[in-house]
Amino acid sequence: MNGAGGSSGGVGNFFIGLIMMCGGFYMLLNAITVTSSFGFGSRLYSFNNFGGIGITSGMVMIPFIFGIGLIFYNARNILGWILSIGSLTALIFGVIASVRFSMRTMTSFDLIVILVLSVGGLGLFLRSLKSNKVD
Repeated sequence: MNGAGGSSGGVGNFFIGLIMMCGGFYMLLNAITVTSSFGFGSRLYSFNNFGGIGITSGMVMIPFIFGIGLIFYNARNILGWILSIGSLTALIFGVIASVRFSMRTMTSFDLIVILVLSVGGLGLFLRSLKSNKVD
């Protein structure tokens, strides 16, 4: 009878590893704080070579507005589509670039439990997918 993943590995190791891995990664992701400094006055992109010129998110909306106007005037206008899609892409990249991740304060015991559950569960999970047959 084949076990997890069609190999002769243990089904018990598969489920124990899966539960440990899910619990550990849940605790790890729960310990991460995500913040953003995004706003219409915040700099998305800055060019320090030209005297610290920065493009704010409000400036990115100006070509977007012109692009939308051109699209509503003539839907086949390529310039309108380029302006709209380009400014939306710049806005999305700016939002992603302004996201900051940080770990909350925790004890070393908490961190050790998270790492043991995550990495140990991953090890058990992968071991269950390996064949146990001895040649």
